[in-house]
Amino acid sequence: MLETTQKLSCNEDLSSLYQQYSDFKAKKLQLDITRGKPSAQQLSLSDPLIYNLTVKEVIEHQDYRNYSSPQLLAGLPEMKNLFAETLNISAENIIIGGNSSLNLMYDTITKAMILPLPSQTKNWSSQGTIKFLCPTPGYDRHFSICENLGIEMINVPLTGQGPDMDVVENLVLDDPMIKGIWCVPQYANPTGEIYSDETVNRLANMKTAADDFIILWDNAYAVHHLDMADAQYVKDILQACQQAGNPNRAFVYASTSKVTYAGAGVSILAANEENLNWYKKQLRVQTIGFDKINQLRHLKLLPNKSAFLAHMKKHADILKPKFDIVDTVLQQELGNDGKYATWTKPKGGYFISFNTKPNLAKKVIEMAQNAGVKLTKAGATFPYGKDPDDRNIRIAPSMPSIQDVEIATKILAIATKIATLEQH
Repeated sequence: MLETTQKLSCNEDLSSLYQQYSDFKAKKLQLDITRGKPSAQQLSLSDPLIYNLTVKEVIEHQDYRNYSSPQLLAGLPEMKNLFAETLNISAENIIIGGNSSLNLMYDTITKAMILPLPSQTKNWSSQGTIKFLCPTPGYDRHFSICENLGIEMINVPLTGQGPDMDVVENLVLDDPMIKGIWCVPQYANPTGEIYSDETVNRLANMKTAADDFIILWDNAYAVHHLDMADAQYVKDILQACQQAGNPNRAFVYASTSKVTYAGAGVSILAANEENLNWYKKQLRVQTIGFDKINQLRHLKLLPNKSAFLAHMKKHADILKPKFDIVDTVLQQELGNDGKYATWTKPKGGYFISFNTKPNLAKKVIEMAQNAGVKLTKAGATFPYGKDPDDRNIRIAPSMPSIQDVEIATKILAIATKIATLEQH
């Protein structure tokens, strides 16, 4: 009798949910929460970049309209000082790049494929099929780089404080073909987690079978706090590697892509002196220099750390209500008991990681799309686009209006409930 009652209740729930779902489908919505793009409101915070320089300022010290001197290959000293101050990295350890830190990551790996890393005699491509460790769920563009270059990817689970270091240490100790690990150490994409000091220390100190093992430290969200009063920071990996006796192990990346203009920012690569000299030696052949006028524009908008963080406070004021409404709607619709799903509550960054019950992510994403909500493709947060449990969905609430985020989250929740109830 109890089983029959439960089935009737389930049917009643489904009937109501189907009606809500149909009502949303009838609206023919077009909502997109696929990628962590800044909203137009956020981009407008940096509109002074367009007109904040005069010709006099551009040619005041030297004519930055022309080819720059070799001494400025690594960027304007003032730009390096700004990043050094804001990110707590020594200015001597920084190269200023173009608008994309992803480009610098791709460039680092392709250089290592062609030319031996410092203190090495063989490049990666001459050693056979190399492998990278990929903490998952993770950033799809990292995985695309590996796939494009024929690098085999190995999934490593995340713990809430970074990758499972027991797994990482065992893998790198036994396999000399494992040459690197991807890390998004602060407000990780998409889980929002922050690597603990213990995780950072273990990454720096671990013994590896490969002498040319590197950490690609993509600190994309270093200043992207949702609450500036509760800002979280990850331990300095460069210093940790230096202290561990592995000074060449880490390459660090960051940019202003989601600080100013996503398509016209300034990026950095930071590393120890030997790694920087290796990179710059090849960079001199590759380019005469990156966009110095864009660096000047950014320095005019963000002259120091205080101005930088004040600018980020404006971003947080726009972003936090969107993250809050996602959490509020999910709690109202799905509860906190994990019956239907679980999700992260990040303190910064651009994403919320949402987990359905196993084998339901594809179905939920398809249902949401049919009701007018576009979500990142199922499996995108895993190497080769294959989520072994078919459960992870990345939510990116930054670009739409708060009203659209609320509607999109409601539809996601309804689709999740229907899929879960139908599974049972």
